[in-house]
Amino acid sequence: MQPAKDTLAWMYEKMVTSRRFENAIEKIYMEGKSPVFNMADGPIPGEMHLSDGQEPVAVGVCAHLNPEDVVTATHRPHHQAIAKGVDLKKMAAEIFGKATGLSGGRGGHMHIFDADVNFACSGIIAQGMGPAAGAALSRQIQGKPGVAVSFIGEGAANQGAFHEAMNLAAVWKLPMVVVVEDNAWGISVSKEASTAIQRNSDRAAAYGIPGHYIPGNDPMKIYEVAGEAIARARRGEGPTLIEVETYRLAGHFMGDAEGYRPDGEKDGLFEKDPIPAMRAKLLADGNFTEAELDALEDKAQAAVDEAIGFARESADPKPEDALTAVFA
Repeated sequence: MQPAKDTLAWMYEKMVTSRRFENAIEKIYMEGKSPVFNMADGPIPGEMHLSDGQEPVAVGVCAHLNPEDVVTATHRPHHQAIAKGVDLKKMAAEIFGKATGLSGGRGGHMHIFDADVNFACSGIIAQGMGPAAGAALSRQIQGKPGVAVSFIGEGAANQGAFHEAMNLAAVWKLPMVVVVEDNAWGISVSKEASTAIQRNSDRAAAYGIPGHYIPGNDPMKIYEVAGEAIARARRGEGPTLIEVETYRLAGHFMGDAEGYRPDGEKDGLFEKDPIPAMRAKLLADGNFTEAELDALEDKAQAAVDEAIGFARESADPKPEDALTAVFA
């Protein structure tokens, strides 16, 4: 099942949008943080986790989703949020901590929430598994359309929340798909040093559900496998576990010295950057001309420029708003 041309265009545009957005955020994040790095300084305080290199996972899966479908994501969420259709201007404002942000600037980049497209993420490892199972259960009980997709990192598959949610999803045949983004590193700990099994997709056998492993960070293969899993969930046949080999081109967080990586690893990963690879494939297959892809990149850049401008120009929250939208 290969994507149609309009879907391919959407996938490429969203991948470029994510990369250009994070390039802009990366530059702005460092404002006010030199010569001495202080995470609290600058227009974007706090931690920042970039998803450079992992864009194929988001577009390959979300190409099959509708606004009524639910996505829960990780602390590295920008590519997933963009692919799910989260409002880019409001997301940028949220990252800047502005009043016009998705949550009025309260959540920041690790707690993006957009009810209009049923997207949420959390900085707590594997935290999205339970809410995704709950969303899938609610749709099953009410007879409503929609599936739930939970994106997690490979380290999250070692958490109790993963196993509990997978077990319930399998027992109740919930319309749920779990996508493990295997970028080989849980912060600074390699997968080999933290996980007893080579492939988390093999864990699916323990729950009696299908498991798929996708090597090579291939957006076309991700699209194919995710499409089958999501269609299976929509038919009421239960959950699927998918693990994708992907690449984290940045550090775990902005300011990460990455001393734990073996010599030459980063250079090798950049040689496999999925965006130029996808551009080259689209051209080689004859699906697009250089001018068409340039136009998609220009469209992506314009959206990013508009979002960043909106965030910079937006007002800060009022001090008294700190006591609103909280539990007493």
